[in-house]
Amino acid sequence: MLYHVRHRTTYRYSLPVSISHHVLHLAPRACGDQVVHEASIEIEPAPAVRNDSVDYFGNPVTFATIQQQHEELVIEANSHVDVSPAPGAMPSQTMPWDRVFRHLGQDTSAGNLAILQFAFDSPYARANPDLAAYARESFAPGRPIMEAALELTRRIHRDFKYRSGTTSVSTPVEDVFRLRRGVCQDFAHLQLACLRAFALPARYVSGYLLTHPAPGKEKLVGSDASHAWVSVWCQEAGWVDLDPTNDTIAGEEHVTLAWGRDYGDISPVNGVIFGGGEHIIDVAVDVTPTTATTESPGA
Repeated sequence: MLYHVRHRTTYRYSLPVSISHHVLHLAPRACGDQVVHEASIEIEPAPAVRNDSVDYFGNPVTFATIQQQHEELVIEANSHVDVSPAPGAMPSQTMPWDRVFRHLGQDTSAGNLAILQFAFDSPYARANPDLAAYARESFAPGRPIMEAALELTRRIHRDFKYRSGTTSVSTPVEDVFRLRRGVCQDFAHLQLACLRAFALPARYVSGYLLTHPAPGKEKLVGSDASHAWVSVWCQEAGWVDLDPTNDTIAGEEHVTLAWGRDYGDISPVNGVIFGGGEHIIDVAVDVTPTTATTESPGA
């Protein structure tokens, strides 16, 4: 499925900003089931210094410094991305979960170490006894990893309610567990913490999900949003993306931006400003199926 993705973020400040530094994870990454045909990020005011690179995890990243005084900042990312369904493995035929870490640890090659780094706690996804007890219901000894992970995905979807406004970026995962509600970012961190309680490599994935309007309604421009899910390591199939918010294996309607240990590694827009006073943020996202790959992303 070919998509045009447009992500526009506007900051409006009550006082002028004299200088600002930004780290942007807004360009989709190429990966096994995703081809990026075009990608651009436009920033207004124009940065005095800009560097487009890749981060530690291999994600496209943009560093920008704006030295012009401003009361409004607009960042618009456009891309054309082709997403194909990822090949999977029969859940019942995957390695028992309690052998995964030991199996990976027998080979200390760079590739295996790159996988193992996702088996440990990170600032936004720390395991604790309560989360381990909750996850244990799905992880009986010897159970195939994908059977257990899929059941955990299903249980989080069943037991936790999607409620925007009840949590924030800084809400600890233990509070999400206690509240039993949150948003996609919270559910991804919750599932990560549960998996890492058993030393299972799992990473946080940011991106977009194609949304569909209600029957008889037109899709509103700018009404889509960023999304988050998890990716768990499976020896037979590699990284398998699971979406606990929607109780599904991520497929061709999921567009990947970046992955890391948790949200803190790949926040779409992060930075430091000098001045600015109070501010408001307006975010508009459009994920549009298309057949064109040659038009300019900024058109």
